[in-house]
Amino acid sequence: MQRAFTRRMNLTGARRQGGVVLLIALIVLVAMTLAGIGMMRSIDSGTLVAGNIGFREAAVASADTGVEAARTWLVNNYTALNTDNPAAGYYSTRQDSLDLTGNMTEGGHDGVNWGGSDPTQLVTAYTVGTVDTSGTTVYYLIHRLCSTTGAIGPPNTCAYATVSQSGSTQSSVDYNQYQLTSAVQAYYRITVRVNGAKNTVSYVQAIVLI
Repeated sequence: MQRAFTRRMNLTGARRQGGVVLLIALIVLVAMTLAGIGMMRSIDSGTLVAGNIGFREAAVASADTGVEAARTWLVNNYTALNTDNPAAGYYSTRQDSLDLTGNMTEGGHDGVNWGGSDPTQLVTAYTVGTVDTSGTTVYYLIHRLCSTTGAIGPPNTCAYATVSQSGSTQSSVDYNQYQLTSAVQAYYRITVRVNGAKNTVSYVQAIVLI
């Protein structure tokens, strides 16, 4: 009788040990599963971030098209830059209160209508168009860095540079009778917006002297 009782006790202890091992194994399995899921999510997040960075860099690269288009327009219309030309996205004043990215004012008159994004705005950007096969669209806005419209000079305060021009003293008696001429050139701020793939939006600015 004593042996049989001892044997039953040993069997009961073995069953209890087996149950504890199974419970520990299940806990470890759950922990490994959660770790695997976390790693997969981390990899997916890293891939998503890398993709977003790639889209942003592509959009910034496409902005060069807008800057060059705006500069070309300024050169071709050099004699008509004292007044606004909204159809061409050109404004002869700084418009200091303008919210170029639309982050400061919602639904007011401080933003820009970028290609029909908000027709209620008073300032309209020029649409360059689609520049690549992915559907990237480029817009630009040009501001002459002056306080008012009109020619450069008082009372119109502008950011400008005086540039010396070429001349010749070949037909002059002496050098004092023929001085080199100079010209005043204004600074222009070009703001480019790029609407790229996956709803990517990038802004790039450039200052040019024309």
